[in-house]
Amino acid sequence: MIKLIATDMDGSLLNDDHKINDEFWEVFKELRKKNIIFSAASGRQYYNLLEKFDSIKDDMLFIAENGTYVMQNGEELFSVTIDKKDALELIEIGRGIEGAYLVICGKKSAYIESSDQRLVSEVSQYYSRFKIIDDVTDIDDDILKITLCDFNGSEENSHKYFKNHEDRFNIAVSGKLWLDMININANKGTAIKKIQDFFEITPCETMVFGDYLNDLEMIKNAKYSYAMENAHPLLKKEANFIAENNNQNGVVKKIKEVLF
Repeated sequence: MIKLIATDMDGSLLNDDHKINDEFWEVFKELRKKNIIFSAASGRQYYNLLEKFDSIKDDMLFIAENGTYVMQNGEELFSVTIDKKDALELIEIGRGIEGAYLVICGKKSAYIESSDQRLVSEVSQYYSRFKIIDDVTDIDDDILKITLCDFNGSEENSHKYFKNHEDRFNIAVSGKLWLDMININANKGTAIKKIQDFFEITPCETMVFGDYLNDLEMIKNAKYSYAMENAHPLLKKEANFIAENNNQNGVVKKIKEVLF
């Protein structure tokens, strides 16, 4: 019996226009009747997720910033931050990568150092609260994640600059343009595990959906693990099942098929 469902957003629950299929809302009502916990598990900012799920925000869980910030009913269940000294080290490297822009993700807001319209347009899609400032090292906030928006390709370009830091940080390619760096002890999978422990739910009672490499750990903590048809090949290899692609409403279809 499924007791917990967690889904990635971009490339999974959302279509390529970043929209949720209308059918989802009726399915969610059925999940609530069955007392199944539903969670969005995303690299997106918590405040952005709140906007996406405004009408049901008090009836679900939010796993934001790739598992570093978990919220329920406006209350923090747990968070995992990056030490300021470590953040400065990553920021210094990121500033030197051609075509890449830093996004510092805090609990209060996200922060960028450039007003480049390409960057602002990309950041606006995933961060409802962000500030353009002169120096991101001066922020007064708990740092959850350091992200690079890399217009030369995160997997091909910026990822190689942090290869020597993968023993100290969790570094994940989370999209074609995005490289995420978080605490070595944090990821979507550890967040799922903590939620399972908190609500006394087993992996056999858990269903998850994902499409990119930042979903790898999450799918390993669920028996019903689904890679989207449009997912990264490595994720497809690790998942137990495949769901139709995000533009065909694959997440909602699979939930209906399995549960209803």
